[in-house]
Amino acid sequence: MASGRSELYFVFLNYDPEYERLRLRSYRSQRGAHELDMYLSKKHDDLLGNTLEPGSYKRTLSLVIVDGFAVEISDDQANLLRSANEVRVVEKNQELV
Repeated sequence: MASGRSELYFVFLNYDPEYERLRLRSYRSQRGAHELDMYLSKKHDDLLGNTLEPGSYKRTLSLVIVDGFAVEISDDQANLLRSANEVRVVEKNQELV
């Protein structure tokens, strides 16, 4: 299991033509929106499951307007995700004070 304290990170993925097709379709119908939600949820879960140890992370949300998600992970795990081919950028959440 990765070491370190878990913090919230945002993960944004590379261009995906299927995401773009479903995103455009989601504006037209409730069914299209549901298909996009299901596609992104599975895609994001698969990426995490194939990259990180099961039970070592907590995905908190998937973003629909961009292909990305928020996940509670350690710094070491963030570095692992950064090396995945599908990932464009991984950024730690920064709270404004």
